[in-house]
Amino acid sequence: MNSSDLLITALLSMLPVSELRGAIPYAIIKNANPVFAYFYCVFFNSLIAPLFYLFISTFHKLMLKFKWYNNLFDKFITKARNKVKNGIEKYGYLGVMIFVAIPFPLTGAYTGTAGAWVLGLGKRKTILAVTAGVMISGLIVSLVLYFGIETFSFFTKKVSV
Repeated sequence: MNSSDLLITALLSMLPVSELRGAIPYAIIKNANPVFAYFYCVFFNSLIAPLFYLFISTFHKLMLKFKWYNNLFDKFITKARNKVKNGIEKYGYLGVMIFVAIPFPLTGAYTGTAGAWVLGLGKRKTILAVTAGVMISGLIVSLVLYFGIETFSFFTKKVSV
């Protein structure tokens, strides 16, 4: 991998559309060692939680100066927190980790961090939960890429005809 491939891989790791689902395959296609690709992509994807948390908190503080935002935000947050209160109390940070760990579209570090922030979960524990989820997600993507779809064969029953 040359320096531009490394930069593209880092950017793919941090883009909400691709995250690890796009970055790890790209790195491996560009002849990166799979172990290097995993750690490199997980590192950059893990940066999303603290950076996004800082961004959203700063943006929120700036927007609170506007009455319309304050009213809208209060209604939205109160409604969201009441809707998922039982689930959050039951699963909390483990739920954030599992949500981030599932490598599907719309699940990942951005959504997990934003959801935890909206629900009022603590910054430090959210960052740790998101990072753990990113590590698991990276492992899943790497295994599927390396071994193919047969990675999940232990979930299915073989039927002979």
